[in-house]
Amino acid sequence: MGTRQLGRGNSMDSVLIVQGDRALADVWRRHIARMRFDVHVAHSAADAIDLVAETPFSLVVLDLGLPGGNALTVSDYAGYRRPETRIVFVTASRFFSDGSLFNFSRNACAVLPSATPPADLAVLVDHYGKSDRQLPATHPKMGQM
Repeated sequence: MGTRQLGRGNSMDSVLIVQGDRALADVWRRHIARMRFDVHVAHSAADAIDLVAETPFSLVVLDLGLPGGNALTVSDYAGYRRPETRIVFVTASRFFSDGSLFNFSRNACAVLPSATPPADLAVLVDHYGKSDRQLPATHPKMGQM
């Protein structure tokens, strides 16, 4: 089900990658693990939901193009079960380029194109994924929860 990479040892510094492309998920996993996170990987919405139910991830990297089209289901579940978990969406589509995704996912903190270099994704994960980091006061979801 999930792949685990040793990291800081604090479960709040755990990251879940939800990506249907196993090779791409592995590339992302290696880059994020270099930032000293405990990295788990799910290749389906069902596996991701199971992992979110049992592990308090600080951040989820979620591909909107997940096979089966269930990425928003994962986001909804994470928002309900783990409201402190932030979500970085990755997409090949321009559908949410207007920022409207932030209206659908209360945990969204970023939306990136799929072509984002893995090292850049890892830096963003490092920024938002640390358990001691707070969202900025200007974040679009502040005051709406």
